[in-house]
Amino acid sequence: MIRRILSFVVLVWLLGFVWFAVALSGPVEGGKSDAVVVLTGGGGRIDRGLEALQKGWARRMLVSGVDREVKPREFAHEYKVSPALMACCVTLGFQSVDTRSNASETADWIASHKFRSVRLVTTDWHMRRAAMELSAQLPGHIELIRDAVPSQPTFRTLFLEYNKLLARSVQRLAGM
Repeated sequence: MIRRILSFVVLVWLLGFVWFAVALSGPVEGGKSDAVVVLTGGGGRIDRGLEALQKGWARRMLVSGVDREVKPREFAHEYKVSPALMACCVTLGFQSVDTRSNASETADWIASHKFRSVRLVTTDWHMRRAAMELSAQLPGHIELIRDAVPSQPTFRTLFLEYNKLLARSVQRLAGM
């Protein structure tokens, strides 16, 4: 009996992993939101957030998880952001160090600006967990647009992220 239960659990885990790996989120072209939030950590994320800002898909942008050593002028130079755009529309968030603290920093920023909609930008393999964490921190009336940056994740990346998602889901179910 224990062997059957274990086999069933492994089969469910395996099918879930296949679904996770095959059905990654994708980019969202167009659409309007009050703000765009970029979680640092992967190539193309900041560029995608800036594209959303420059195309008018969002009015303001938070880059969450910026290294404390980065100065706004260095960021602007690196990503070719005009001083006017930096001053009016780009906020660098230095408080977060992981996905959970990204969500907390983002939720605080959204609340302080009274935004009603936000475009979340992160890598495709990271989107499910990032959106889950952020949704848990936001009031229910906030619209969340998932705008994933396509990537070529390794098996290892997918394996680790899937298990982090499962572990975090279990923690949330347990009230942690």
